[in-house]
Amino acid sequence: MKTNVNLLPYNSFGFDAVARYFVEINEVSELQTLIQSGELQKHKTLILSGGNNILFQNEVFDGLVVYINTKGVEVLHVDENEVVVRVRAGEDWPNFVRFCVEKGWHGVENLAHIPGKVGAAPVQNIGAYGMELKDSFLQCKAMDLATGETKIFSKEECRFGYRESIFKGDLKGQFVITSVDFLLKKSAPLHLDYGNIKAYLEQNGIEAPTLQQLHDVICTIRDAKLPNLKQIGSAGSFFKNPVIEAAQFEGLQKDYPNIPHYDEPNGMVKVPAGWLIEHCGPSTGSGAISWKGWRDEHVGVYDKQALVLVHYGGGKGQDIVELSRKIQDSVEAKFGIRISPEVNFV
Repeated sequence: MKTNVNLLPYNSFGFDAVARYFVEINEVSELQTLIQSGELQKHKTLILSGGNNILFQNEVFDGLVVYINTKGVEVLHVDENEVVVRVRAGEDWPNFVRFCVEKGWHGVENLAHIPGKVGAAPVQNIGAYGMELKDSFLQCKAMDLATGETKIFSKEECRFGYRESIFKGDLKGQFVITSVDFLLKKSAPLHLDYGNIKAYLEQNGIEAPTLQQLHDVICTIRDAKLPNLKQIGSAGSFFKNPVIEAAQFEGLQKDYPNIPHYDEPNGMVKVPAGWLIEHCGPSTGSGAISWKGWRDEHVGVYDKQALVLVHYGGGKGQDIVELSRKIQDSVEAKFGIRISPEVNFV
């Protein structure tokens, strides 16, 4: 166990926070040993994976950071059209997606280029371009942080929702995912209907994209609207897209006929948070000045995507906290919708 470890390499926002105690886990047995040592009971504990969805609010995390860095991909089952793959929690998510695409296995291609580790993906139920992790999820193994025992969670037991799971809800802080099993297909229809993908394919004359082409298109789209983390700190999409009642949306549509939306299966309507933020401003919430591209010295809103809050360097976590609250208030004042952060505040 190390002390006073700088967390700059372990959070994509690039905040210069320090962990009072830090331990890196490279084997599942090491995690079990750590739990049995009683160290987790002595300290406030943070399980850290890729650090791509974390906002350190303070300069010091006065507790123990457990960094999960276990590696390994294993093919458990193959038949005529199905493949089951087990991936250890510390594997890089974009690399895993690339591996599947190169093998010709369908199921995670629309989730390409999302930064982070495999073990964190079910916690958030990551999603993009019309697909979510739960669509290819079979089960996961997770270790009880109180006992060191391993439990298998089925898809149903994970209680997946929109950017939600039982690990982010009722069991938050009680288990750490050690591996994830995915059920993939050798052949399946591609999901091409999402607006950005469809437009890109049409503009580039691609009528029947291959699995590899779809993967590459999504990577190109994401690169065009998200900052390079080596240059500008961010956690990607900062806010969830709000899901509202149909009656509330119809009222908004009267005032804003061009407001984009996605109909949900339960009769609700999902509205893009980025559009709401872009059509509000930091002055009065009236939309006279857009948040998109706004900057206050160290932090701001990315000029290519209003859903992304950025850290230009030299700032503190509290700067992002304050900015996010101002944006929430602005959106609520104009549209009557309270948007919620997707990022975890620590």
